[in-house]
Amino acid sequence: MSISSRRTFLSTLGAAALTLPSAASATTPVIALPRDAGRGDAATIMAVRTPSPVVALTFDDGPHPTLTPHLLDLLRARRLRATFYLIGNRVVQWPDIVRRIASEGHEIGNHSWSHPVLSKLSDAAVRDEIDRTSDAIWRVTGRPPVTFRPPYGAFTQRQRHALLESRKLPTVLWSVDPQDWRRPGAQAVASRILNGSRPGAIILSHDIQRGTVAAMPQTLDGLAARGLKCGTVSQMLGWPLWQDRRFRRVAG
Repeated sequence: MSISSRRTFLSTLGAAALTLPSAASATTPVIALPRDAGRGDAATIMAVRTPSPVVALTFDDGPHPTLTPHLLDLLRARRLRATFYLIGNRVVQWPDIVRRIASEGHEIGNHSWSHPVLSKLSDAAVRDEIDRTSDAIWRVTGRPPVTFRPPYGAFTQRQRHALLESRKLPTVLWSVDPQDWRRPGAQAVASRILNGSRPGAIILSHDIQRGTVAAMPQTLDGLAARGLKCGTVSQMLGWPLWQDRRFRRVAG
């Protein structure tokens, strides 16, 4: 589903505040939505249709050893939750930051093990990238991710359906892209996010980019000034808070 319908946003958002890889190079693929996204695809989520004034801030490619903790400080000060799509090899490198993300009420999603262009890999290689990352997140936090975001958005419709069928992981893309990986500066990142945000928006950003983290105070305060609250992807979908879900590990 390109836009996932739901009747109401979780009551935890209510009227009150919530409680609580390297830089792109010339050879880096352009981050773009797949051409077949947004065509009633049940395996794909780009935004959420909701009457509630809520958005989902999502941060890709972390954790970063210094920028992610600073971002977490900003979110904690405002009592906001976000979703972090983490790279598996960074999860095992900085497990303490990953545990902090989870303990402060944020959601963790799967962003592959090594950030490859998955649409060019074999099915077995794709499964390995995703399964290694889910296992790493499980080992560090005690729970697996429940959504997946492909690096660069490069994931075919066939791959998205296969992942949903085999691993029960929907692919979460985005509806707002500030192109922060191009390093346009903090002011441009904040302006692009604020100008593009609507109720139900899923906002793409990267907490490995210094300019993105620098843009967050203006972005977060600007969203609040417009009456938009921030929640996790699971909350936007009407699912239980990620930390409240109970999982049973199956061998094999």
